[in-house]
Amino acid sequence: MTGFGRGEATAHGWQVSVELSGVNRKQIDISLNLPGSLIELESDLRRQISGAVSRGRVNCRVNLNHVETGDNHLRFDDALARQYVEAAKSVAESTGIETRITAADLFRAPGVFRIEEAGLDAGALKAPLEEAVSSAIDQLIKMQSEEGEHLRDDLNARLVLIAEEVEEVKKLSPLVAENFRKSLFARLQESGLEIDLDDDRVLREIGVFAERSDISEELTRIDHHLAQFRKYFATDDAVGRSLDFLCQELNRELNTIGSKANDAGIAQRIVNSKTELEKIREQVQNVQ
Repeated sequence: MTGFGRGEATAHGWQVSVELSGVNRKQIDISLNLPGSLIELESDLRRQISGAVSRGRVNCRVNLNHVETGDNHLRFDDALARQYVEAAKSVAESTGIETRITAADLFRAPGVFRIEEAGLDAGALKAPLEEAVSSAIDQLIKMQSEEGEHLRDDLNARLVLIAEEVEEVKKLSPLVAENFRKSLFARLQESGLEIDLDDDRVLREIGVFAERSDISEELTRIDHHLAQFRKYFATDDAVGRSLDFLCQELNRELNTIGSKANDAGIAQRIVNSKTELEKIREQVQNVQ
């Protein structure tokens, strides 16, 4: 699910700032952007984020800012400066062109002067980094939860539509065998064959059809799956993968009913249910 979070913490003269951004993805995918001085903390950071976020792509950017400058030093490389001076003299002698080098020129020469910041101990910044990440995660999850509330309302509305279609299927199901019996008798009469309608072969044919078209077990399992959906909607736990599995099971039962029922009215309601279920499956991919 989408979201953004930011956290900061300061320790030992360093400010650690963390930005987390999450986008939809079926599996967990964490991308880290760390300063080189904190690379050794990468595995700890990855574990902390994956412990809080179970699905989606999470981009994490960590910045360091040295807020205390009193320990910084300006360093002068005397040996390198002398090489610049000697090089200038050499050019003058070999070309006959007067070449003069001044102190200001040395300030512009790469590497002669440099600022050394106070040494950075990555281990000392582990705690403030965890604190900043924790704050960023809290904000990220809060934003995702707000999106989740809207998503849950949408999923629940579609689930209600499926339940309504299933109730209509339950009403039509007992009529399937009776409609087949009437249709069979009508065809036999139209054929002009002298067949007793109480003939065992006719009754057996009706019985076999009734058994093949019985969808009571499938309807019972669908009721159970719908109840499980509602149960997961009522919890704050990570249920994305469970909902994805339920969608697969519900789709299997709907397919079975569609193939067994042999009734146009039931078939239409199965199509309507699968249309809503497909929309649910697309949304469920974004659920934690």
